[in-house]
Amino acid sequence: MRYFKILLVFILALTLHGCKYYNFTGRSGSINAKTFQVNYFQNNAEVIEPGIELTFTRRLQDLIQNQTNLTLTNAGGDLVYEGEITQYRISPMTATADQRAAQNRLSITINVRFTNKNNEDDDFEKPFSFFYDYSGDALPTGSVLNAALDEIFERITQDIFNESLAKW
Repeated sequence: MRYFKILLVFILALTLHGCKYYNFTGRSGSINAKTFQVNYFQNNAEVIEPGIELTFTRRLQDLIQNQTNLTLTNAGGDLVYEGEITQYRISPMTATADQRAAQNRLSITINVRFTNKNNEDDDFEKPFSFFYDYSGDALPTGSVLNAALDEIFERITQDIFNESLAKW
């Protein structure tokens, strides 16, 4: 009986994984695309942190490659992601008794234009943003900046993926 249950679970998992009506990204049906391209995201924020635009562009490329079977291309992709970093802001969140920042927040906003050449109904342009809170004693450099960018970019790229491909 135990082996029967294990076999049943295994068959069910294989059936759902290969099903054309449901996939584990949550999207019904299949993605009518074979290639995607992520154009370089310019940094147009008032405050510029050098290099974050390239880091973001690569993180978005990596996420889509890891979560889909689409092929990355430099031009003529079925799906095109482009846009710009519009905001990089550090603001104090809480203060101490002597009017110093006890906690700061780094916020990043990225405007994304998504184009699906095979289905224009999927096209959109919208901003995605997230933040990272850190100690008021720390400077947003080195390991603090790396941790902030990792968390912010992980959330923003996943939100972009969900909006464009997973339809959640």
